[in-house]
Amino acid sequence: MLPRVPVATVRDSPEPPPRGGPLLAFIDEIVIPFLNGLYGAVGYLGVGVAMAIESAMVPLPSELILPYAGFLVSDPSAIEPLTRGTWSFWIVVTVATIGNTIGSLVAYAIGAWGGRPFLERWGKYFLIRPHEIELAERFFEKYGPATAFFSRLLPVVRTFISFPAGVARMPLGKFIFYSTAGAIPWSILLVFAGQQLGENWVDIRHALQPFDLAIALGVVALVALFVWWRLGMPGRPRRSAG
Repeated sequence: MLPRVPVATVRDSPEPPPRGGPLLAFIDEIVIPFLNGLYGAVGYLGVGVAMAIESAMVPLPSELILPYAGFLVSDPSAIEPLTRGTWSFWIVVTVATIGNTIGSLVAYAIGAWGGRPFLERWGKYFLIRPHEIELAERFFEKYGPATAFFSRLLPVVRTFISFPAGVARMPLGKFIFYSTAGAIPWSILLVFAGQQLGENWVDIRHALQPFDLAIALGVVALVALFVWWRLGMPGRPRRSAG
């Protein structure tokens, strides 16, 4: 028996909400069906796999992975397929933390084995400037443990922080400890949020539909501005000397 999902709840409503913009369409048509199939097939293991994917630098946001699992925790009719029981809050948090650590180790290994030569050869394609390689190494030498902990509490940053930690060869034991310690409160927070929102998180998501296009355009504009700045602001008029 597959767990009941938010999409089914929306379809069962007397007046289905109108289709949203591109971000909500991506969530409804790709992310949610993926998580539904994953959780429905392998339950808790699917939560761990999804978190490992995110932490291995693949943009599958934990901001969807864990609240969705929290929604299942809040639903007494949702059956976890491995245990054949209801979904447990603390088991979800545990497997999410383990998955985060495994994915982080993958990204760390890529950075450690590829290291400086990898960044010197390929970094320009990721808009990494040469002097930033040395800066990252010095940064992790001085603030490595604290960075590995607090970065786990920051959206987006948490997905990619393990790679420069590997490049800087942060001690593996410390990296595992602080990454895991940082993943625990993040997992608790997002699972708890999904549990408290329950089925209402669908209504909240669709309430944002009128703003979806504006959000998407804003994100694209910010990314374009960032890339332009990183490339040295080509086309900008230069001040004449003297």
